[in-house]
Amino acid sequence: MHDGEITLVLSRIDQGDPHAAEQLLPLVYDELRRLAAAKMARESPGHTLQPTALVHEVWLRLDGGKQSNWANRAHFFAAAAECMRRILIDQARSKNAARHGGGLARVNADSTGFELASPESDDEDLLLMNEALDALAAIDPRKAELVKQKYFVGLTLEDAADLLGISHSTAHRDWAYARSWLFHEVKRLRG
Repeated sequence: MHDGEITLVLSRIDQGDPHAAEQLLPLVYDELRRLAAAKMARESPGHTLQPTALVHEVWLRLDGGKQSNWANRAHFFAAAAECMRRILIDQARSKNAARHGGGLARVNADSTGFELASPESDDEDLLLMNEALDALAAIDPRKAELVKQKYFVGLTLEDAADLLGISHSTAHRDWAYARSWLFHEVKRLRG
């Protein structure tokens, strides 16, 4: 997949080309599917949403690619990441309300500090993480976006840095700060 080709199709969508949106999905589907699979692999066992279904839901929420407000590939995938996050949060809220009456419990911490993406994560953790991430976004949107790209989309730190247009060293510093900040925020939310 060539970044330029995606950007060109996005530009054609922005200019009102009615056939351009049809060309976008084949260009981005494999990468969206890979990202969704990576994210779903870290979800709690017994998760009912499959990567393909997640990609399809993202595509529907993005209006089938017909939106015209994406400047380039990075902007499109940032929007897709946000959609994935919201879908997973909505599903976690729904399951949590039905099963647990809204009571939230544990957060995974390991010897290296707060571990955002753990196989043991459950719906309660995801809801706490979402609340903490929203608080981080209010004070530092760039760090919050980096967390979204790494945690919810499954990008490597380097890929997320490239997508966000920041250096790899800045991404590593932001990631270390965000992990620590989120750990303390989740702890505070727990009381």
